Amino acid sequence: MTDDLAVLDLPRPDQSQADYKRALSCFATGVTVVTTRWEGADWGMTCNSFASVSLEPRLVLWSIRRAASSLDAFTRSGRFSVSVLSTNQQGLARQFATGDMASRFIGVEVNRQKNQCLRLSDAVAFFDCELHELVPAGDHLILIGHVSDFGWQDKSVLGFCQSAFGQFMPLPA
Repeated sequence: MTDDLAVLDLPRPDQSQADYKRALSCFATGVTVVTTRWEGADWGMTCNSFASVSLEPRLVLWSIRRAASSLDAFTRSGRFSVSVLSTNQQGLARQFATGDMASRFIGVEVNRQKNQCLRLSDAVAFFDCELHELVPAGDHLILIGHVSDFGWQDKSVLGFCQSAFGQFMPLPA
């Protein structure tokens, strides 16, 4: 190995944080709302870092900024529920991304799950999870959850790419 490999971890001085975010935005993701119940209150936030980790055992992950006001709720409650949003739920994605926590649930149809978390009605899919592991990762924490219940329905999934909402369409074979 040469010392040249050591420079791979360093950002190029000519690239800004904004450039990095623009590059990351080229990766299309789904859009979810993650909820939990902690100290008698419901908490929820929009999230597009959701991903599958393992089929056996059933594990999923998502990440939260260490500076998030809801960090304690999600890391200390021991549970969370993920609602995968459909194309007609773009407004909910925005609602759960802004404002104070209490206003995020106003006018939202929800179902209380067995794990006491709220699931957004009409979501394409849901995953109820018990917190399995927290993994520190830079300015975020990765929450890995063991899936205790899940479900889905056939609907179009809301997507997000290059700072815009959209939908995934199959390509011709």
